[in-house]
Amino acid sequence: MRWLLFLSRLAFICGIFTALSLSLQLKDWLHDDTTVSTIVTIGYFMGMVLLPLTVLCYGLVYLVKHKLGVPRWLVIANILFFLLLIFIFFYLNDPYYHQK
Repeated sequence: MRWLLFLSRLAFICGIFTALSLSLQLKDWLHDDTTVSTIVTIGYFMGMVLLPLTVLCYGLVYLVKHKLGVPRWLVIANILFFLLLIFIFFYLNDPYYHQK
């Protein structure tokens, strides 16, 4: 299950960058364009692929073996980052959210 542990760690890093991207979307606290583009690329685009894939792998491995082999805090953190990503896409990108 080392592949799942590696995928979980990578998804955790992308989840941290997703939270940073959300904070940059709400308030522009970083004024370096290169760093902002790197944070947004890792947070949104890599997170959009890795976080759902990781949560899907958690479900499939748990159905087959009933044991993940990944620390519980890492599983919970990745699921919370996945829920944050869903919140970003379905709530903040809603066309009615930005109407006046």
